[in-house]
Amino acid sequence: MNDKVIGVTARSMIAILFLLSAVGKLTAPAVAMRYMAEHSIPPLLVWPTIAFEIGAALALIVGFRLREVAFALAGFTLVAAVFFHRDLADKVQLTMMLKNIAIAGGLMLLAQSHSRIGATGK
Repeated sequence: MNDKVIGVTARSMIAILFLLSAVGKLTAPAVAMRYMAEHSIPPLLVWPTIAFEIGAALALIVGFRLREVAFALAGFTLVAAVFFHRDLADKVQLTMMLKNIAIAGGLMLLAQSHSRIGATGK
């Protein structure tokens, strides 16, 4: 497999997480808003969150401004971990926190290696 195919495949595998998260919020915005409110996040932030998740995921897939997008998604993922998965005594929450940290790490690797994996745009 060549580097471009591997790059698109890897970026798509990460991006699907954000696309499906956005679709879930779009199909049940009231549930997403309630969940956000329960974690002291203003519920109306659901709409910019959906837009960000979709836009960043699509940019990630095509490799557009990959370095910036990957860093933005890494930050977003870490912030989400802190706000939504902070009960580390709960094994599920701990696992979710660690999953977010791992995803952010993968995104940081994408940002670092963007020139070798078929990214477009500067």
